[in-house]
Amino acid sequence: MQSGFASKTSKEENDQHDLIDKLYRQIGQLSIECDWLKKNLNCLSLENKKKLINPDPKISTRRQCELLNLSRTSFYYKPKPLSDEELLILNKVDEIYTEHPYYGSRRMKEELQDAGIVIGRQKISKFYQLLGLEAVYPKVNLSKRNHEHKVYPYLLRYLPITKANQVWSADVTYIRLKHGFVYLVAIIDWYSRRILSWRLSTSLSADFCVEALQEALDNYPKPEIFNTDQGSTFTANDFVNLLIKYKISISMDGRGRALDNVFIERF
Repeated sequence: MQSGFASKTSKEENDQHDLIDKLYRQIGQLSIECDWLKKNLNCLSLENKKKLINPDPKISTRRQCELLNLSRTSFYYKPKPLSDEELLILNKVDEIYTEHPYYGSRRMKEELQDAGIVIGRQKISKFYQLLGLEAVYPKVNLSKRNHEHKVYPYLLRYLPITKANQVWSADVTYIRLKHGFVYLVAIIDWYSRRILSWRLSTSLSADFCVEALQEALDNYPKPEIFNTDQGSTFTANDFVNLLIKYKISISMDGRGRALDNVFIERF
C-alpha cells in the first residue's frame, strides 16, 4: 500500500517536472520570438507603427506603444495645418530669405513690417524651423543633426566608384508651392547618377525617407554603401535600422563638408 502511494507520488513529481520543463521551453521560445518581432518592428516607419495600435481591453495603448518602441507623445501627436494667412506669410519669409539669407528673426520682422505684415519674432523662428532655415547659411539648411542619434563615419574618401549599386546617396530639399511647400527626398546611384526613388512630404519626419529607401531596395539590388548627411531624418532609428536590416554599410558626411554629397544635391 505504502509502496503504491510512493509510486504514485513519484509519478506526479515526474509529471510536474515534465510540465515545468515544457513551460520553460515555451517561455524560451516566446522570448526568442518576441526579440525577433521587436527587431523587425523597429524597422517600421512611425506612421506604420501608429497604424498597428488599436483599442484592446487586454493590452493598453500605453503597453502597445512600449512594445512598438513608440512614445505616446508620437502616437497622439497630430500636426496642426497652417492657415491660408500663415501660408502667405511663410512664402513671404521664404522669398525674403532667398534674397537675404543672413537675416535673423529681428531683421526678418522689420522686413515683414515694411511689407505690411505684423508678426512676432517667436512666430518667425517657428517658420524658420519649419522651412529648415537658419541665418548666415548660404542655402536652406535641412541637415541639422539630432545629437541623440548615432552618427556613422564617412566611408567614401578616396574610394573609386566603379560599378552600379556600389554607393547610393540620399538628400532632402524643399520645394515652394503657390499654397505652401513640400519636402523632396531622392535616392540616387552614384555610378549611373540615376534617381532610384523619390518621395514628397509636408513634414520633415523620417517616414517619407524610409518609404523612398524601401522602394529603391524593393526594385534594385541593394548597395554596398549608403551615404547621407547627418540630418535628423537620416540618423533616425527607422531609417538606420532599415539599412542595418539589409546589411548595408552606412556612411555619413563629415560636418561642414558641403561637397561630400555633391551628386545628389545637384538634382
